[in-house]
Amino acid sequence: MEDRSGYKGGGMGRTTANGIEIEYEVFGDGADPALLLIMGLGAQMTTWPVEFCRQLAGRGHHVIRFDNRDIGLSSHLDHLGEGDAMAALGAAMAGEDFDAPYSLGDMAADSVGLLDALGHESAHIVGASMGGMIAQRLVINHPERALSLTSIFSTPRFIPADPEVVAIFNSPDPGTLEGRIQAGIDGARITSGGGFPFDEDLVRQYVTANIARSWHPEGQDRQMVAIVADGDRTEELRSVDLPTLVVHGTHDPLVVPQGGQETADAISGAELIWIDGMGHELPPGAWPTILDGISGLVAGAEA
Repeated sequence: MEDRSGYKGGGMGRTTANGIEIEYEVFGDGADPALLLIMGLGAQMTTWPVEFCRQLAGRGHHVIRFDNRDIGLSSHLDHLGEGDAMAALGAAMAGEDFDAPYSLGDMAADSVGLLDALGHESAHIVGASMGGMIAQRLVINHPERALSLTSIFSTPRFIPADPEVVAIFNSPDPGTLEGRIQAGIDGARITSGGGFPFDEDLVRQYVTANIARSWHPEGQDRQMVAIVADGDRTEELRSVDLPTLVVHGTHDPLVVPQGGQETADAISGAELIWIDGMGHELPPGAWPTILDGISGLVAGAEA
């Protein structure tokens, strides 16, 4: 395992897990309870804001964020062929079989492999959007590796989003740096819920930095096929016996609030926190509520 700044005490690292290379970063004291953050579709680990991670670490957690397979600085899997999400969705709706380059189960196994590489027998699992779906699959497939589950603006099954939002995300690649930056800003704006300030300058900084770090839309296409292929996890979630928190914005146009409600309904004893006015975003104004929820869940599970 290569660790560019030392695992104990934090920093960036890269390791081999589940047959791929995974880029990761840790925050906080390695002796504190491990908290694994799993990000969503096409989103790099940097979509978990650094200050959000630092605040989590400051509350007594050893925070791990990482790039999912096929995105960011983790292994890109172009050799597996293209992913056609629309064809996969059409086949799924027709009850027909289709091939997926890989599955959410594979991505959950990546997460478990990362825990192995970092020496953690178990961790508190936090997933956002597709990351929440991966987290759900992880606690279903590998229950012994999870101490708690936090599912943020996620869902147990595919639920159609607002068509206007879908159209934005299905737009062709602008082909220029400025066009890609503007598309990222437009996507962030349309998925914000309107209940928190939208800081376009800050969003532009985030989008620009992420594009400079890695640009790999082909990976996002394959990840989307994996989402479709995983189907409906609702019945499997009914067997989950873990302290669980579900967080969802009341104005999420991408993963609609119904997804959060169905997740909470499927897991016995799950706590559901609605954040008024939040969309598909992690606005700083919502952090105190989210951080309090995660910290409370972890404290209860560790007691």
